[in-house]
Amino acid sequence: QVQLVESGGGLVQAGGSLRLSCAASGRTFSSYAAGWFRQAPGKERAFVATISRSGITTYYRDSVKGRFTISRDNVKNMVYLQMNSLQPEDTAVYYCAAKEGLAGPGSSYDYWGQGTQVTVSS
Repeated sequence: QVQLVESGGGLVQAGGSLRLSCAASGRTFSSYAAGWFRQAPGKERAFVATISRSGITTYYRDSVKGRFTISRDNVKNMVYLQMNSLQPEDTAVYYCAAKEGLAGPGSSYDYWGQGTQVTVSS
């Protein structure tokens, strides 16, 4: 069992930056791949980024490549999403997720946080 709690969302102007954090419970978090997803109003939840258990391998959706960076600290049981050059279309509720073993952009995740709102004003 893994419990995930996101933080770091907020209101930012276009071009600004935010760093989302995801705190994971459990002593074996290093056994889980982690990902970030987002859901904009009226849209389905969408993949944003994922990171392997070791942190070596990452994947991103095309629209955030070069602007967002996913990272993790397995000692602190934390996952981060650094978001730079934010645009109004990045406005969404952002969710942290975890999956035991391997994961990629199309994977199904087993554990989800409650979400944190990110709003980018133009």
